[in-house]
Amino acid sequence: MAMVLGKPAVDGLGEAVGALREWQCEGTPMQLHPGDLGWFRRFGAEAAAAAVRTWSRDGRILAVGLLDEPRLLRLAIAPDARRDEEPAQQLLEDLTEPERGVLPAGKVSVEAPTDALLQDLLLDHGWHADERWTPLSRDLTRPVKDPGLRIEVTGPGQVSARTAVQRAAFDRSTFTDEHWHAMAAGSPYADARCLVGYDARGHAVAAVTVWSAGPGKPGLLEPMGVHREHRGHGHGKAITVAAAAALRELGSSSAIVCTPSTNAGAVATYRSAGFRELPETRDLCRDA
Repeated sequence: MAMVLGKPAVDGLGEAVGALREWQCEGTPMQLHPGDLGWFRRFGAEAAAAAVRTWSRDGRILAVGLLDEPRLLRLAIAPDARRDEEPAQQLLEDLTEPERGVLPAGKVSVEAPTDALLQDLLLDHGWHADERWTPLSRDLTRPVKDPGLRIEVTGPGQVSARTAVQRAAFDRSTFTDEHWHAMAAGSPYADARCLVGYDARGHAVAAVTVWSAGPGKPGLLEPMGVHREHRGHGHGKAITVAAAAALRELGSSSAIVCTPSTNAGAVATYRSAGFRELPETRDLCRDA
């Protein structure tokens, strides 16, 4: 039976998230994580559903895609289907033919697991390597040291502090209290935490959201930021260490994060917090 392209409704998002949880494994290339869908959920359930695509065969989901931007599809593929020719060919056709409703005509990008046959097929059909990304990972089998920063877990009463740090850390951020509540209402947030770090004067200086994929699986940091007025004091390292500790408490086997390779400061921050660099990955791009 051929694979079926699906555009799930809101009540179908849980199945896609469940597939993504199942596919997170140690020692395999980094791919779309349930936390990525969880973070996108800040725009609301309807927007999240509109951005998700699934590919199924015999009733089983084999691939999940998230249109993180209208022209950027981030893709996860079931480990046992990544080198399977039939799903790869179906994905190729769906990604290259705009009428299929996955990607529009013109310049587009795809982020897919580096060990997937789809990567080879896209390159064979004229796509080329584009933006470079550096994945990093920290093993969580051992206890994590105290970060040296007062950390609070965000609950409904602390939302404004969390969203304010986000906006102060990222120039184009539109993260509001309403966005936080929309994100927290999604199923991925049941295994997630928002952390805010406070300095000795009580200023909220850094924040991070961590997403567990379940016990014994890699957990994701997305996003992490330091308030622009409080940089240069080691707060990025501290909040990242706190994130690793939170994921360990949630049962994660490791903490993972991915950042543009051009962001040398972010790479250095994660390395200072005990993360090791993994092989660099590249988006694949089709020019207009």
